[in-house]
Amino acid sequence: MAEREAREWRRGDHRISTDVDMLDVGFLHGFLTTAYWSPAISRRTVERSIQHSLCFGLYEGDQQIGFARVVTDRTSFAYLADVFISESHRGRGLGTWLIETILGHPELQGLGRWTLATRDAHELYRRFGFGPLADPSRFMEKRDRSEAGDSPLPDHRMPEVRGALGAGA
Repeated sequence: MAEREAREWRRGDHRISTDVDMLDVGFLHGFLTTAYWSPAISRRTVERSIQHSLCFGLYEGDQQIGFARVVTDRTSFAYLADVFISESHRGRGLGTWLIETILGHPELQGLGRWTLATRDAHELYRRFGFGPLADPSRFMEKRDRSEAGDSPLPDHRMPEVRGALGAGA
């Protein structure tokens, strides 16, 4: 697979970058271990998810303050995941800007379907055209791992689908 050129967007003191070398994996892992959708996720799982996704880091100066990743074939499908803004930076429109930037990324244009899961940010995503599944009976899920993505679920129970955005974006 060809290496892709990193892109960057700026707004005042903030920037969004797809340069994975800029990502603060310690910051990401620290946040994700406390997020309702990924409690106790291992650092290795975070690292692997970064390697296999189109990632968007949000920065204030050199400090990372937000993140999102897109799992995609860049042709027909995209799954938006792990979207968050650090709590001290919420309420400034940065989450909205992050989603606008992701949806406007040149490599993500013309996709037939975007999906995501959220527990608490429906209104934010609705502003960008997301809504309930048109036909939920056509979608299925297979879960072989815990919420952390690291260990098998006991007795093959199906846990609640977890969301992808911290509140207050």
